[in-house]
Amino acid sequence: MKKTTLEDQDKQLHYNLGHRLWIYQKERFPLIAHGPLVLVFSFCAVAFSARLRIDDWPTWQSMSVAFISSLIFFLQLRIADEFKDADEDLRWRPYRAVPRGLVKLKELAVVFVVGAIIQLGLVLLWNMYLLPILIFAWLYLAAMSFEFGARDWLKTRPITYLWTHMLIMPIIDFYATASDWATSGALPPAGLLFFLITSFCNGIVIEIGRKIRTVDQEEDGVETYSKLWGPGRASAIWWCFIAVTAFFAGCAAYEVGALIPVVFVLCTLMLAFGILTISFCRNLNHKLVTMFELSSALWTFFLYLSLGVLPGVFIHV
Repeated sequence: MKKTTLEDQDKQLHYNLGHRLWIYQKERFPLIAHGPLVLVFSFCAVAFSARLRIDDWPTWQSMSVAFISSLIFFLQLRIADEFKDADEDLRWRPYRAVPRGLVKLKELAVVFVVGAIIQLGLVLLWNMYLLPILIFAWLYLAAMSFEFGARDWLKTRPITYLWTHMLIMPIIDFYATASDWATSGALPPAGLLFFLITSFCNGIVIEIGRKIRTVDQEEDGVETYSKLWGPGRASAIWWCFIAVTAFFAGCAAYEVGALIPVVFVLCTLMLAFGILTISFCRNLNHKLVTMFELSSALWTFFLYLSLGVLPGVFIHV
């Protein structure tokens, strides 16, 4: 959609907060794209925990708590980014929702708080053992929003910036797994560590995959990994992290007796994405750039789907 069209639409709906938030959602947090991924993400976390703990499927209540809470977490991450990047967006990306006036930061802050209230309500209704984990997740998210008090230092160290911010992924995943194991008042089940490492590595896959461009596509004020490493090298590192994620996913799959089927699915995808990476490295075709973000989403979907579903289908393979 063209910028002028967006501005005209914003003016027409400026009086209606609901409509403005709906447009914001479509642009910055599209539920049609994020919803299925978060559903598979949260289902996998709860199912994997249940498989480790009782070798059975989780309850629908624990799955619902994990899904709703996780979806809100990812929305809160997007809103936190709007605050964190407000000055840069105003300078370099005035077409985005906040700098062009579609929504105000204080309105997004209200959405953030409402989401937190819903998360807290779910904890109170479902299991109080979740409360310390929820508070820890909020605190880490807050620290991320303020760049851990070292914004300038982190900006000059993009690798440190990357891994410190991606730690939020296993934290959210740990909370989602707790929707299952905390119901018995038990400790986290043994074998969960490999799953959380997988989540961390997959977060890096997503982050790198959405920030790969060709040289002519780079924008001033937009930090990308292709700008940092070069397009070809960035795509190769992206694929390497897919391989690392697959390794730890295999370790996690072994813990629940589904090593062979999970590795088969992931190796098939690795081969396909390896072909994409080689093709891109050879000619740096800008038409292939969008495939990295799409491939990251597909990888995430099938990674969590295989870890969540296959252990219940192929027991002790």
